[in-house]
Amino acid sequence: MDSLNRMALELADEALEFTEELDIGAFELDSGATVIDFGVEHEGGLEAGLLLAELQTAGLATVQTRVDEVAGATFPHVELACDQPDVAMLGAQKAGWELTAEDYEGLGSGPARALVAREGEFQAIDYVDAFEFAVLALEGDELPTEAAAREVADLAGVEPGSVFLPAYRTASVAGSVSAAARAVELAVFRLYELGYDPTNVLSASGSAPVAPVAADEQTAIGRTNDALAYGGRVHLTVAEDFDAFEAVPSSAAELYGDPFADVFGSEDWDHDEIDEGAFGPAQLTVDVVGGPTYAIGEVREGLLADGFGLA
Repeated sequence: MDSLNRMALELADEALEFTEELDIGAFELDSGATVIDFGVEHEGGLEAGLLLAELQTAGLATVQTRVDEVAGATFPHVELACDQPDVAMLGAQKAGWELTAEDYEGLGSGPARALVAREGEFQAIDYVDAFEFAVLALEGDELPTEAAAREVADLAGVEPGSVFLPAYRTASVAGSVSAAARAVELAVFRLYELGYDPTNVLSASGSAPVAPVAADEQTAIGRTNDALAYGGRVHLTVAEDFDAFEAVPSSAAELYGDPFADVFGSEDWDHDEIDEGAFGPAQLTVDVVGGPTYAIGEVREGLLADGFGLA
């Protein structure tokens, strides 16, 4: 397979070419690292969010929007389809890099993770990237700093001037769109956690509503998780059957049925204290090639309406 970071770099170049049209911003740090502001100080929008999601999956997924409903209200939904979901979701899109520098904290997703490849998923998918550029999307309150860029460069083994850092707040249009594009990622990662070989996932498609942009990051984190856990739908075509598909949807978690703002609040916003089973899509259909088809879980529009603050 071609380098994930090379493919993502092409999308980063596209973002830089159309900053005005996408209402995003870009600038170079002193080290030469490039920050692309998808939704921190710039507004961004649906198209910016779609490009961000494509970048996070290194261009291996088709990402688009459609208009649908949540509890009778019209909402955009993000649809994602991918024929290499193991590499695209676990090797790129997964938000698995908790970046901490002296003056910056953010959650990193995107193909720069594959240059480091310390997470167990990379052994499972048998993929490690090697490229002279690194692309890491950062979700955080502020724009990445010089120290953050140097930390990425050091760990990825590239020069600071070869680092590209798309950045966004959860409480932004791009943040809501990027989150809605993660329904498939949640399903594939949950299968991996349960012991299923992710390379057996042959193709995947999914959708979720775009959560209303919140006034603060905590509310936004709650809403974007609600969009997936109570509104995310996923279809997987897999090569092998498994005895734990029913544990993938969010309904398998003990805390199922509460808005995520309440779930996170009950644990003082410590993600690690929350049942990992809660982070699954609402509904999953699994088509085993030459075998059965499973339909598990359900969309809960009433919970979505509560979490989204629908009047």
